[in-house]
Amino acid sequence: MMSQNDNGTGRIRKFTDEQVKRLHQASLEILERTGVLLYSQEALDLAQKAGIPVTDGNRIRIPPDKVEWALSVAPKRVDLYDRHGKLAMQLAGYNTYYGTGSDCPNVIDHRTGERRPGLLRDIEEATRVCDALPNIDFLMSFCIPNDVEPNVYDRYQMRAMLMNSIKPILFVTLEFSGTRDAVAMAEAVAGGAEEFKRRPLAALYINVTAPLRHNEEALQKLLFMAERGLPTTYTPVVLRGASGPVTLAGAIALANAGELAGLVLAELKREGAPVILTGGVNDMFDMRFMLDTYAAPENRTALLEVAHYYDMPIFGLTGCSDSKIPDEQAAAEAAFSLLLETQGGAQMAHDVGYLEGGLSDSIEQVVICDEFINYIKHFMTPIEVNDETLALDVIDEIGPRGDYLGSQHTLAHYKQDWYPKLLDRGSRDRWVAGGSKTLRQRARERVEAILATHQPEPLSSDVQHRLDELVAAAT
Repeated sequence: MMSQNDNGTGRIRKFTDEQVKRLHQASLEILERTGVLLYSQEALDLAQKAGIPVTDGNRIRIPPDKVEWALSVAPKRVDLYDRHGKLAMQLAGYNTYYGTGSDCPNVIDHRTGERRPGLLRDIEEATRVCDALPNIDFLMSFCIPNDVEPNVYDRYQMRAMLMNSIKPILFVTLEFSGTRDAVAMAEAVAGGAEEFKRRPLAALYINVTAPLRHNEEALQKLLFMAERGLPTTYTPVVLRGASGPVTLAGAIALANAGELAGLVLAELKREGAPVILTGGVNDMFDMRFMLDTYAAPENRTALLEVAHYYDMPIFGLTGCSDSKIPDEQAAAEAAFSLLLETQGGAQMAHDVGYLEGGLSDSIEQVVICDEFINYIKHFMTPIEVNDETLALDVIDEIGPRGDYLGSQHTLAHYKQDWYPKLLDRGSRDRWVAGGSKTLRQRARERVEAILATHQPEPLSSDVQHRLDELVAAAT
């Protein structure tokens, strides 16, 4: 089914309005009938004070009117800014922005082609490359740096991203204390706590144990960010057939219920707290291999429609692959997911470059996806139909015997077409003369060219010193 957005571009829908409404009602029934477990006394106190029943020690059953209230007071738009305070992302409507993923244990070394544990240098280099890529809008930490203190590696990640790019950041923290430090780092870069709140250059990504079991650290992070009016996601993931129903509708309803529970708590902590929803994120659990599958067609777009139904800011997942290296499978799966998630309206679409179901990351793959995103942006641009583009006078002037190569109309408009920088369209002879390079080889060369020439804008020495102090204190 296709729908139309404001500018007339076709959009994908998999559910009818009535089906989306039924998914919402199912989530409300789960929250009121089954309820959720909260492993945080602060969260339980908030619920009890709001008149939400608490039973069995830490089980709450949320009435539908509390959910509807939370949806009514939550911001319908989240804005993120770059280091200079310039608006960079406006999470609303069908605006789509693309970013990398976080915390992969491994990387595909673009110099050797080998899979190995991630290092701090990989985060620094990936951030520098993404700072230069025109179609990567925000950053995540790329990989786990296995060469630093394991209990505080999230501080090293945050410092590396802040120092090597001016783009907005979606950060992940190991523990609640890491959230405090990351916010302190962002405040130092933004120019203080109030300036960071007014123009946030970073948001927090919170993973939750399960839709019906909300762990203490996830709730601590959520309420901390809500109290300060800072943006965050709140994402309990369902593995279909393992941690939730195998059916897509049931998985979406369950995952969405978990997100709505988090939204209610955030709004109880501070009315108007900015929360970014997914609409019920779920992954296929491949029963043949007992593995989480990222690039399955069942994972695409359906859940986004619930978040659009709420008119809430949306967190999406795209540009990922279950392939082990940047190969033909990786290119195909990434391209499919990028196009479909864009058409579905995923606003903050992360995991560009993910391979192996999130176990490996690749700068080469990010560069390849940057090209695909540029292709998709051109595809999604509405086609103008007017006197100039219909060119009836030009057609009549040139007539049946002429050609258009030298016409002023061609010269005025040919650059409006899309010309790739990485994909090859030349002749075979030209390709052979250039070394018969594969797409991956060309991507590798672009990575090296960026690293050799692009220097990210440095932070001031006093801000760098403040970041170093925070990392050293945590270590």
